[in-house]
Amino acid sequence: MKSRINELTQLRADALKNARTISNSAMDEGRVELSADELENYNGFMSKIDDLDAQIVAEQRVLDAERGVKAIDTGIETGDDGADKFQSIGEQMIAVAAQTMGEGSDPRLIKAAATGMNEGAGADGGFLVQTDFASELFRLAHTGGEILSRVRKLPIGPNANGLTMNAIAESSRAAGSRWGGVRAHWAAEADTVTDSRPKFRQIELDLNKLMALLYATDELLADATALGGLINEVVPEEITFNVEDSIVNGDGVGKPLGMLSSGALVTQAIESGQTIANTSTHIAANVAEMWSRLHVRSKPNSVWMVQPELTPKFQGAKIGDRPVFMPPQGLADAPFGILYGRPVLETEFQAAEGTVGDFMLADLRNYLTIDKGGIEAAQSMHVRFLQGEQVFRFTYRVDGQPIENAPLTPYKGSDTKSSFVALAARS
Repeated sequence: MKSRINELTQLRADALKNARTISNSAMDEGRVELSADELENYNGFMSKIDDLDAQIVAEQRVLDAERGVKAIDTGIETGDDGADKFQSIGEQMIAVAAQTMGEGSDPRLIKAAATGMNEGAGADGGFLVQTDFASELFRLAHTGGEILSRVRKLPIGPNANGLTMNAIAESSRAAGSRWGGVRAHWAAEADTVTDSRPKFRQIELDLNKLMALLYATDELLADATALGGLINEVVPEEITFNVEDSIVNGDGVGKPLGMLSSGALVTQAIESGQTIANTSTHIAANVAEMWSRLHVRSKPNSVWMVQPELTPKFQGAKIGDRPVFMPPQGLADAPFGILYGRPVLETEFQAAEGTVGDFMLADLRNYLTIDKGGIEAAQSMHVRFLQGEQVFRFTYRVDGQPIENAPLTPYKGSDTKSSFVALAARS
């Protein structure tokens, strides 16, 4: 029976691959709509995926019955009217633990898998976290992170594992290069103008797997309210930490591509004679130079991202008789200071003082992330058996990268511009 489930899962993966091939082919040709034949084939594959999802769930139910896994008597009538939902995430995790240990099968877990089936859910002991609980975990993660709350986010639907989208291939603002090759001409009556057209490149994002682990004692497992409260605190914080770290530092291998590893990064040279020891005497000049390297259109959304050890050196920095840095002025500005008119984010993800990445200026709206709406939860009693603890694993799928892939040569001047600027290393 398990081999049949694996067979169905592979058929589903093949159908999804074929559907994506049709969509990507149209994108490669610069088309935003599918032809009639392409649309018919695409819809056929998507219909096949829906049918395979239903077969996988049915086979899993038969497999559970053969194993003698009995349904838990929850006292809740099951149906499609929403009355059969878990009342808290703690309650759902207790049901996951019972299922894993063979103590019974809660039909609400099967419903969670059926409404959001993805690779590994249900058949391999994982169950999708109920939609409203998953949304709350995402909300807590996004609102709790100053970086994650500022980036551009695109959700990915249940039948997709990534995103391919067209972007303008623009590397210069010189005439004939804007929008990758569009040019307007001043023309007299009956004049002929040179044909021009934009150039595109593709941004490809493929979901990476991020896993958060939570250990729960047997006593905590008996209390759904306390377990749910701990999950809502620990899981979003761990998700936030890892995603934000990758947005800054990720190398793009199995994780998002960070700003510091991106080809779009501009590294601003330090002032002559500047070292770590005398950084404070050069802060004003560094700030002004970094500000000049930021895209004009990015300035209204930009933030400074700073290693906390640097902030004391901002004190007293001036341009003329005007201070460059203003500390928080009451509750309205807390907890941010203002540097050159923009908020200062002190983050633990910035590099050590004196190295590239300790002092950055960024427009985080030009960083794109995608994620999958379903969080998968799995449980094991074996990892910490002797300690009387059980471990819950939450899997979140996400990817991201800067929308830009290279600095931009300006229309006038020679210094390249970007949405991401870092100060060079000091020795």
